[in-house]
Amino acid sequence: MKTGISLYFSSGMEKNRGMIKKAGEHGVQYIFTSLHIPEETGVNYRQDIICLLTLCKEHHCNVIVDVGPETFKKLGVNSLHELGDLGITHVRLDYGFTARDVVDISKRFHVVFNASTITEEELLEWKQYGADFTKFAACHNFYPKEFTGLSLERVKEINQRLKYLGFMTMAFVPGNLELRGPLMEGLPTVEEHRRRKDDVVFNMLELFFNGCCDVVLIGDVDIKGSEWEGIKSLNNGYVELEADLLPPYEFVKSTIHHDRPDSSSYLFRSQESRQYGQEILPDKNQKNKVRKAGSICISNKDYLRYMGELEIARVELPLDPRLNLIGQIKEKDMKYLPYLRNGFGIKFI
Repeated sequence: MKTGISLYFSSGMEKNRGMIKKAGEHGVQYIFTSLHIPEETGVNYRQDIICLLTLCKEHHCNVIVDVGPETFKKLGVNSLHELGDLGITHVRLDYGFTARDVVDISKRFHVVFNASTITEEELLEWKQYGADFTKFAACHNFYPKEFTGLSLERVKEINQRLKYLGFMTMAFVPGNLELRGPLMEGLPTVEEHRRRKDDVVFNMLELFFNGCCDVVLIGDVDIKGSEWEGIKSLNNGYVELEADLLPPYEFVKSTIHHDRPDSSSYLFRSQESRQYGQEILPDKNQKNKVRKAGSICISNKDYLRYMGELEIARVELPLDPRLNLIGQIKEKDMKYLPYLRNGFGIKFI
């Protein structure tokens, strides 16, 4: 999956430099910023945007700029296309552009729209002018005011429709270290995430899998250090899970395990584990008859060519004697089990 952060000019360039550096170090690919936030005063947009864009280019981050009527004046340019000369790659368009304008703009930029307000009429008009929807993205708003956010089901419904046409889909989760003013209550797309600010990685996974989002961004100013490490893992296609493992089997920590693409509803099956190339003898002292959800097992030599395959039970299952029970996912990380599927990975810690 792909992740992003948000930058605000009122945070100051020192803060933003640090955020871009952290973003680059942790594999973040997208940065969202707005040039027409009412609360931002006394900002030298032209100077700051050039500095910001230079840093983003150095750290291989795409910049999504929220464009409004005052944009040209603030940046000292005469046309939207001059924004490309500054290094802007994605422009978020809300209003004031005809269908023909939008298609023309998409030949130079990726165009980004408010996902919740795209109409069938607009889609038809864009198509009539030859739109390539793979150059279009649909980004949901974030919602500063309590109980104004969307449901996860609504986000999924909108995104499925637009992804089918070729759109990239995006949404926001709240931060948990430095919240954006003036309300400082979190900036989520999904209302339920406002009450789960300390679960940034989990909220992102939920939007990716259950919300059909291609890119998930942090709406607020900053997140805790541990969450940055979690985002780095997400950008590399896995999550870290705390697990209690029996000492003879701690070698499984050395591998990032990816679930098979033909994902089972009952098991996470590691694609890599049979490559260990060592003999796994049956555990004669094993007394368990069942393996509860989160149980980690490895196939022993009685499973023949499956010897060495690591699996995690998603639900309670009987314990086959051809399997050695080697550990258990810790309770706090059990919530990730439904999302560890279709080739997604884990690393035991």
